[in-house]
Amino acid sequence: MTQQTTLQPGFTSPDTDTAEAFRAIMRAMARPGTIEAAGGVVPPAPLSVAAGAMLLTLCDTETPLYLAGHADCDPVRAWVGFHTGAPFCEAKDCTFALGPWDALMPLSQYRDGTAEYPDRSATLIVEMPELLPQGCVLRGPGIRSKAHLSLPETEAFQRNAARFPLGMDFLLTSGDRVAGLPRTTKVEGA
Repeated sequence: MTQQTTLQPGFTSPDTDTAEAFRAIMRAMARPGTIEAAGGVVPPAPLSVAAGAMLLTLCDTETPLYLAGHADCDPVRAWVGFHTGAPFCEAKDCTFALGPWDALMPLSQYRDGTAEYPDRSATLIVEMPELLPQGCVLRGPGIRSKAHLSLPETEAFQRNAARFPLGMDFLLTSGDRVAGLPRTTKVEGA
């Protein structure tokens, strides 16, 4: 990535793209299993468009970010640093973490809140090879009966939901799509 690429605007149309990305996050978290569009940004490789939109919308100078696996590279660090000012940190200290599922493991390294402050947990942005409305069955708040979503596994999400009100929230991204999986969602195998 060149310095000129790093210095270009993050969102193509900052006012409308930021608002659209924020609405996509809110809808995805409110309706687990629903796949939303999130675009308007051209992040550096290897980030997906949706992951770039999530970072630009959610991160700022007060939101520590952990990058895992192939997401932890100089082009991504330069781009995120320039556009958000988010400080980079270790997994145990992050507000947000980004990377492929295997690189984000183990989940025990992230904050999952406390009894007094369950909201002080990490949100993981999981880069997926594809995101489809099939596979695992989702139930819980925001889901009328059930929803389906392709997940990298089921057991970790089941353990996470069982700890409610503690636990982490997840945003799954692929291409220009995002889906939410809050800690309140019960996950069953396909």
